[in-house]
Amino acid sequence: MFARYDRMAKQFSRVGKEIAIAVKKGGPEPDTNPMLRRVMQNAKGFNMPKDRIEAAIKNAMGKDTSNYDEVLYEGYAPHGIALLVVTATDNTTRTVANVRSHFNKGGGTPGNSGSVVFLFKHLGVFKLKSDGLNMEDMELELIDYGLEEVGEDSEGNIVVQCGFTDFGNMQKALEEKGITPISSELEWIPLNTVAVSEEQSEDVFKLIERLEQDDDVQHVFHNMA
Repeated sequence: MFARYDRMAKQFSRVGKEIAIAVKKGGPEPDTNPMLRRVMQNAKGFNMPKDRIEAAIKNAMGKDTSNYDEVLYEGYAPHGIALLVVTATDNTTRTVANVRSHFNKGGGTPGNSGSVVFLFKHLGVFKLKSDGLNMEDMELELIDYGLEEVGEDSEGNIVVQCGFTDFGNMQKALEEKGITPISSELEWIPLNTVAVSEEQSEDVFKLIERLEQDDDVQHVFHNMA
């Protein structure tokens, strides 16, 4: 139970920072700020209370609030697995020191900017309930809005991918069609994956878990098969 509450607290903290970044970039009105709409939609997806979402928006507009910047760190986990670590930080000196320490203590190697990112593609990923939706129809309807790929996940949900720069267009297209995504994220998808043994994957996941427990870390992406 405690692990579940810890995970929920981490999610709420992550969303709070994403709201702060979204408000800083595009203002506090979700109608005119697609980034903020995305974050609010995702927050509702894991049952973050409405008053907490509104409080986070209000806090983000305050003069005394922390200014968070999104910073990407790169490196390798054990067994040659590439990692991209997305952080939201108000102190890059602290964050870079912590991220480097996690890599070193977790048997990985921190990398310089550009050392790993070329192995990934930055995409918008929308997860949709499949009820009443047809994948072939979706493909035809969304091709003009930057659709790159449409498929299904292991739970039978439809997954729509678009280019990073087409995220706003795709979000608007889905809204106009009356489709509310389960989630919509900007993700780093590996261009190719690396196969490892079960034992090796445990080493990689230990480092990923270590990174994810850091307060400044928002997401960790990897190219493990």
